[in-house]
Amino acid sequence: MTETLKSKLGKNTLAVGGWCMIGHPASAEIMARSGLDWVCIDLEHTAIDLGTAENLIRAIQYGGSEPLVRLTNNDPNLIKRVMDSGATGIIVPMVQTAQEMQDAVDALYYPPRGKRGVGLARAQTYGNDFAAYQDWLANDAVCIAQIEHIDAINNLEDILSVPGVDGYFLGPYDLSASMGLTGQLDHPQVQEAMQRAHEIGRKLNKPGGLHIVEPDEQKLKECVQEGLTFLAYSIDTRILDTVYQSGMNAVSALK
Repeated sequence: MTETLKSKLGKNTLAVGGWCMIGHPASAEIMARSGLDWVCIDLEHTAIDLGTAENLIRAIQYGGSEPLVRLTNNDPNLIKRVMDSGATGIIVPMVQTAQEMQDAVDALYYPPRGKRGVGLARAQTYGNDFAAYQDWLANDAVCIAQIEHIDAINNLEDILSVPGVDGYFLGPYDLSASMGLTGQLDHPQVQEAMQRAHEIGRKLNKPGGLHIVEPDEQKLKECVQEGLTFLAYSIDTRILDTVYQSGMNAVSALK
């Protein structure tokens, strides 16, 4: 039996995913079939709607991977709807406090563990076997805190100590912006904040993640060697762009 993402996160073993911003099932399925452990559907910075997201979730599962959804915001109704659509879990953007993280966990789980409303949709096989979904939710649902503000770094130990938080994911661009250093990812203060986050993650044995935005295999290797275990390798749009740019540069050199 294939090991679940929840199990890998719990063991703090390597789980590499990809970022889906193209709202077409073919793109999501291709990513899933590549061998990625998980594929994240981005609702925060795309025009993907919930109906499209459900079809992307289907495609990712059909391709043999696990679908996560990065939310537009920490909205319990949105969490309920993407989970009812069949998502494995959620990545919660711009978390800054432990209470905000607790709110997300509450929205993910049914009572008595959480506060999520109960419905019969795709995730629950439309009511055909609700008990099986309850069991899956209790054991395999995933909740990730996206840490992308200096206040979140300062509160990180409390955030990661919330029961039900499976790991964290750094957002370096927004983190740099919150420090008045927008886009200066190599600035010593930004790097120091990111290293502080990883130190806290290691202390609490919580898997830490980073989005390697450009398809840079060497950077991926370095992150793995550094001990980061929850990594996103590029974005479908960036991979498409860089491959075509490389091909056209090669053609231009022949002219």
